[in-house]
Amino acid sequence: MLKGLDTYTGHSDKVFAVAWSPDGRVIASAGRDWTVQVWDPATGTCFLTFRGHSQFLLSLAWSSDGRTVASGCTGGLVQVWEADTGRILLTYHGHTRFVRCIAWSPDAHAIASGGDYGDSTVQVWEASSGKQIYVHKKQYRIFAAPWSPDGSRIASGSFDGTVQVWDALDGGNCFTYRGHNGPAYVVAWLVGGASIVSAGQDATVQVWSVATGEIIQTYRGHTNAVKALACSPDGHYVASGGDDATVQVWAVATGKRIATYGGHTTWVRTIAWSPDGRTIASASDKTVHLWHIELI
Repeated sequence: MLKGLDTYTGHSDKVFAVAWSPDGRVIASAGRDWTVQVWDPATGTCFLTFRGHSQFLLSLAWSSDGRTVASGCTGGLVQVWEADTGRILLTYHGHTRFVRCIAWSPDAHAIASGGDYGDSTVQVWEASSGKQIYVHKKQYRIFAAPWSPDGSRIASGSFDGTVQVWDALDGGNCFTYRGHNGPAYVVAWLVGGASIVSAGQDATVQVWSVATGEIIQTYRGHTNAVKALACSPDGHYVASGGDDATVQVWAVATGKRIATYGGHTTWVRTIAWSPDGRTIASASDKTVHLWHIELI
């Protein structure tokens, strides 16, 4: 059941990334206007704007300790910011183009960033120094590269339709999942790390076992490519958004669709679930929509 709706309209161009702070008090969003904006979800008031990129922003992530934010742009740069002030702490220059995704390790010590068109690498590096640890070069165009909940593995989704899972420490022991027909745009780990949720051009959301690669559930409800994905904090639900301009919420155990949000007018670019599990933020065009969901 969906309840209430607030819309944030602070950006002057399309929003590509949204992330809640770990304590759920504020939201950071980023997009084509070259800015990261930090705002209060209760009032929709922007109280801090990060300026430092000179090209479109595609990705954004908040560190687990809430102290820093990382953002990536089409020019290949990743900026690490002090969350309270917007001061640039570090600029990472490892990518050549299009930093499509960013993910912090659970201990906030390392970052995995993925390069899309013209780069096609996942690069793992120290968040404090920018020192590169290693580069994963086994896929074409990277769209997602989240860490497992325990920080031991990384999973990456790519344009070639594969999802690869490997040891986060050194990039070894790579496993390849080939369940999608077409590009795999989004990847997320379920709580516990035994299962992964992925979605893509084939309009399906698939839940599968990391150990065996076997599909546990397939969610079919979108009518076009799925390009945004988020799991509820308790791991019981998945929210997916796509080119059909809808956000759909699914029960992991049964595959039943329990809610559909159709308030967007164009394709949904990003989704983020609040830490308390009560609110979902989804972005489309220049706006971020906040909507509250009562889970059954």
